Amino acid sequence: MMISRRDFLKNTSAALAAAGAIHPLLSWAADDSVVVPGKDGMIVRSLRFVDLEMPPEYANSFITPVPHFFVRNHMHEPSTLDAADWRLTIGGEVEKPLTLSLADLARLEAHTVTSTLECAGNGRAFQNPHVPGVQWQRGAVGTGRFTGPHLRDVLRRAGVKPAGKHVMFHGLDEVPGKVPPFIRSIPLEKATDADTLIALQMNGAALTKHHGFPARALVPGWVGAASCKWLSEIKVLDKEFAGNFMNPGYRMPNQPIKPGEAVKPEDTHPVTALGVKSIIASPTDGASLKSRSIHIQGAAWAGEADIAHVEISTDGGATWQAAQLGKDQAHYAWRLWSYTWKAPRSGDYTIRSRATDSQGHTQPATAVWNPSGYLYNAIDQVKIHVAA
Repeated sequence: MMISRRDFLKNTSAALAAAGAIHPLLSWAADDSVVVPGKDGMIVRSLRFVDLEMPPEYANSFITPVPHFFVRNHMHEPSTLDAADWRLTIGGEVEKPLTLSLADLARLEAHTVTSTLECAGNGRAFQNPHVPGVQWQRGAVGTGRFTGPHLRDVLRRAGVKPAGKHVMFHGLDEVPGKVPPFIRSIPLEKATDADTLIALQMNGAALTKHHGFPARALVPGWVGAASCKWLSEIKVLDKEFAGNFMNPGYRMPNQPIKPGEAVKPEDTHPVTALGVKSIIASPTDGASLKSRSIHIQGAAWAGEADIAHVEISTDGGATWQAAQLGKDQAHYAWRLWSYTWKAPRSGDYTIRSRATDSQGHTQPATAVWNPSGYLYNAIDQVKIHVAA
């Protein structure tokens, strides 16, 4: 008997929940042994809403292959998507509401933007004290080439009224029960930026279902939640959208707070641009190496800024040495980097990496704690053993 992957995941999750193995509203524990078609080798953070993390050793290419690109879903993926029947509506504070087909969008002038997408919660597992949510470690990030029309071209066709200040995205996520729908908005200034797209392609091919087929928003330099998938509606608003995934979701306290300290909604701001960050792709954490000559490599990114330099420490942060930046670069994309080091002797070592961006921001030794674990960007590190 054939069964769809989605039905398999739903039925398996329900069976385990009924057996008391897992509460149906909680994410699965990390698992890299479960095979998701088209996503071999990924770490499964959740099967209920399919959240897949890239093992950090895959951060070794400028463009992340689609099979290794992380997946973040807040709801169920659409069960059926027919490109011929799909429509995108543009309404709200506009002069001429539009309804566009995939063919209509494909006829518009296409542009390609290379962008690093990162989940706002990437690194949440390292927050101390612990915070709830999907326990991403280092791999809820990837870099792709996204192609499609400028969002601003579509908005110009519709004619934004003077009252229009924000642009809302609503996708075809299937909402379970009474869960509020996943709807996000961005300021008009970012929506009309030359690099903000309605993306139809990723890495030269049509978007896959996991990544938003047939169309998604691409809001480069900002947290991944802004780049909504499976777009069905774009609406121009006179103010920021008022919904669960704008407030209280995806917001940061205006000032640092202590764990357990209450924060009022008016004392928060929306999470927007990514911060400066680096990860070590190799050697991997816990590796045992036979040679004292070690090639260290990884990636670094900085949202709307550029990477200025990356430094490596092998002595507990007492000294730092400059890594070599890779030749491939794009404004919103990560830079690969590498550093060759010879361990002075056998034994245990901790390798650290820290990046500095073009605005002078440097990765901190400790990330600023917040109750949702957003924008974790502490200095990365891996522990290795060098054999005699």
